[in-house]
Amino acid sequence: MGATTTGLDQKTIETVKATVPVLQEHGEAITSHFYKIMLENHPELKNVFNQTNQRKGGQPKALANTVYAAAANIEHLEDILPHVKQIAHKHTSLNIKPEQYPIVGKYLLIAIKDVLGEAATDNIIDAWEKAYGVIADVFISVEKEMYEEKQNAPGGWVGFRDFTVVKKIQESEVITSFYLKPADHGRIPAYQPGQYITIKAQIDGETYDHLRQYSLSTAPGQDFLRISVKREDEHNPEGIVSNYLHHQVEEGAILPITSPSGDFVLNETEQKPLILISGGVGLTPLMSMLETVIEEQPEREVIFIHAARSRAYHAMKDKVASIAEANKQVTYYTVYADNTDAAACDKEGRIDFDWLKTVVPTVDASFYLCGPKGFMGAMDGHLRKMNVADNDIHFELFAPMNEIAN
Repeated sequence: MGATTTGLDQKTIETVKATVPVLQEHGEAITSHFYKIMLENHPELKNVFNQTNQRKGGQPKALANTVYAAAANIEHLEDILPHVKQIAHKHTSLNIKPEQYPIVGKYLLIAIKDVLGEAATDNIIDAWEKAYGVIADVFISVEKEMYEEKQNAPGGWVGFRDFTVVKKIQESEVITSFYLKPADHGRIPAYQPGQYITIKAQIDGETYDHLRQYSLSTAPGQDFLRISVKREDEHNPEGIVSNYLHHQVEEGAILPITSPSGDFVLNETEQKPLILISGGVGLTPLMSMLETVIEEQPEREVIFIHAARSRAYHAMKDKVASIAEANKQVTYYTVYADNTDAAACDKEGRIDFDWLKTVVPTVDASFYLCGPKGFMGAMDGHLRKMNVADNDIHFELFAPMNEIAN
């Protein structure tokens, strides 16, 4: 990426950077108000935005963090390009279009004005309007390249493509796998282990579509895609899609999906030991990595550590156990929170620092973590206490893109 401030004068840059702390202070109030007024005026966007994440505050906070990080680096947006690409993967998986950016910009500026009141002077609003235009152009440019790559890949596509559920298998008390093949009998594009797809759920009685992203849980190169979905509490609003999949979608059903996306992917050029650590349904992208590494890097040492509530909630245990038995370079540990299952696991309770350092023989390894926020915060803390290098810690948080709380 070259210069990113084309069209921005020094005064505009200074105004934007000077007001970033003020907007950060009011950030969630601004973006919560933004979503409310934008969706009131453009209800069709409810087909795209996750209503549950908005109610919980995750999506507004994620948007605030992204916009303010970009504004703080407005002179050198290339410095946050990795974060831009991470968000762009999400956007392309949701089929976000360039023409939607001006809508977002319009209502974001209105929200800033409404929340800050007289403090949002004309000069400030004008500067932020210009800055948003630059930031939006960066996202549109990055996403254009991603869309072109998807479209041009053998078997690739842009937008939603119908897939047939050819097999449905219950993996645990709460996790079920869905095997998907193209309804057009066409080719499936190659993807990287760790990536995800978006499903468009069109549920009877619901006014709008529900889009949800699910990690692919098997290695690339198959004639099917597999997702393994955790069923949330049916009374919890965030469980509407998972319950639809578990209870209403049967073999033979059609699901519209987007092509694989995501930057939490296995680096297959490394030879150092691979440490996979998952919590709950966080094992899904790590399963894809495990199945890949034993085929593509059969000499590479692998340690897979999985934490679950109990044996009944542990998906794919037998599958991983059989891989470890057949591949001597793979070591497998299970940790169950339920102490009544102590005989069925290697450790009861939680993955703590003292235990983790006994089963991980070296910190000169690549660590891939996936799970819920609390679990991820704990694992991140353990690894940093072990002095694992930052660039050896890779993670996917099953939530909106917020920071991990240590």
